[in-house]
Amino acid sequence: MAEIKIDRELDLKGEVCPFTFVKSKLIIEQMEPGQVLKVILDYKPSVENVPKSMREEGQEVLEVKQIGENLWEVLIRKVK
Repeated sequence: MAEIKIDRELDLKGEVCPFTFVKSKLIIEQMEPGQVLKVILDYKPSVENVPKSMREEGQEVLEVKQIGENLWEVLIRKVK
């Protein structure tokens, strides 16, 4: 698979729902369509809620990947 270009990165370690989604949404609203946001999470419920909420907002979730013990990265492409 081709390497995905990351335009912005948001480290939300230590944050919990709903702040993880709210902060992700605020950043993605500042981005241009087609740009990719990488969100780093360490709160398991957020790993399910952030991608689900982003899809509901019409954004494209490219990848949800565990990168360590209790550490995940979510890649989101801004659609609109």
